[in-house]
Amino acid sequence: MIAALTAPALAAGVTAAFVAGLVRGYSGFGLSAIVVTSLSLFLVPTEAVPIAVLLEIIATLGIIRQVWSEVAWRELGVLLIGASVGTPLGLLLLTGLPADTMRLAIAGIVLTASLLLLLRPGIGLSPSAPKSLAVGAISGVINGAAAVGGLPVVLYFLFVGLPAAAARATIMTYLLLLSAYNLAALHLAGLLTETVGWRTLLLCLPLFLGIGLGHRRFLASSPDSFRRMALVLLIGLSLAGLLRPLLL
Repeated sequence: MIAALTAPALAAGVTAAFVAGLVRGYSGFGLSAIVVTSLSLFLVPTEAVPIAVLLEIIATLGIIRQVWSEVAWRELGVLLIGASVGTPLGLLLLTGLPADTMRLAIAGIVLTASLLLLLRPGIGLSPSAPKSLAVGAISGVINGAAAVGGLPVVLYFLFVGLPAAAARATIMTYLLLLSAYNLAALHLAGLLTETVGWRTLLLCLPLFLGIGLGHRRFLASSPDSFRRMALVLLIGLSLAGLLRPLLL
């Protein structure tokens, strides 16, 4: 229960929730990666991942009505089809393989692609249904295994040049629906415990404070600044994933 957390762990969790909310409110993604990376310093992955999934749902429900009209529905639908296939495989990996192996692989791929986009900003892809389907499947696997399935979708949208407002809104909606699907799978796996529920509730207030500040920042920013922020964030999250085994 909450009382089992030490004071430093509790302070780290509250800080992580606020920072994750701030980043989420601005960019539309990054919440789960920040929460999982932070909580995994003092919780096992089978506890950190369900908390991240619950916070992802709570965060999106608080802002979804404000971005609903910007969603790219065609891309969203194809991504979800792919993710529905990939998520069960990811959950098998979560319970059957070393978590650090999966995180290192994910972090390395995301870091390489992010650096490529940052150093060669003119590079791009043309969007297509097969590409969206493949990205959705990869995202589902990663989301089920490590609750960071939004990262490949963000990269894909940056590669195909989706406008900032549409990318942010679509990512938020995608993560909400993917997290709801993931939540049902976590429940069937017996990972949604009372302890997870109480710890999630404890982190809601700092989360909402961060989201409010981050959303206001996005409304005042330009599309170019959003792209740069997204790439810097992806690189930072990837580096955190690569360095995580050294911190434990």
